[in-house]
Amino acid sequence: MSEADGAIDLTALYAMHGALRRELAQLDRVTATAGHDPRQVLATAAGWQLLKKALRAHQSAEDDALWPPLRHRLAGRPKDLAVLAVMEAEHAAIAPVVEAIDAALADPGADALRLGLLTDALTSGVAGHLDHEEDTVLPLARRVLTAEQGEHFGRVQARRIGPDAPLLLPWLLDGADEPTVRRLLAPLPASTCAAYVARWAPAYALLDRWSAGTAS
Repeated sequence: MSEADGAIDLTALYAMHGALRRELAQLDRVTATAGHDPRQVLATAAGWQLLKKALRAHQSAEDDALWPPLRHRLAGRPKDLAVLAVMEAEHAAIAPVVEAIDAALADPGADALRLGLLTDALTSGVAGHLDHEEDTVLPLARRVLTAEQGEHFGRVQARRIGPDAPLLLPWLLDGADEPTVRRLLAPLPASTCAAYVARWAPAYALLDRWSAGTAS
């Protein structure tokens, strides 16, 4: 099957990758800025909570709705299956780092240096994984997955985001170009689009995500 025949739309996936990179840069800034203890920011920052929720929603959607059909379509191709196995291993390595960061934030006696090392590990680990995925696995997905399989992944990711949509939808679209915004809003119910324009996006614009005391 050629790439054109597959017609898979990865707009939502690439938009999520862009949003994650944006927030990882903010996380790096917060932990590297001199003059304050990053623990006091991350413990209550909305940005950290949103990053965790988005990362969990995205990776679980890939685990449940992208890797399985891709593995099925790659049956009998051991080199490609090995690449997919690496993706799954990289996913599995990320959650323990997030948990360790939260544990450090909850421990008043935690070493600030350890927190810095953990956030560095998370930033480099997730950023490296996103690059690796885009360079190796997504080209495979474009060649072998169908449009229907791509749409199913998009629906699963949307459902995982759903409970937090008032914050995560404008978070996802923050900085996206107009064609991407239009494409991602198009399949949503009219009531959701209206809420996004009238309430969710304006409220998000006022949120200082990476300051202390902003977590919801």
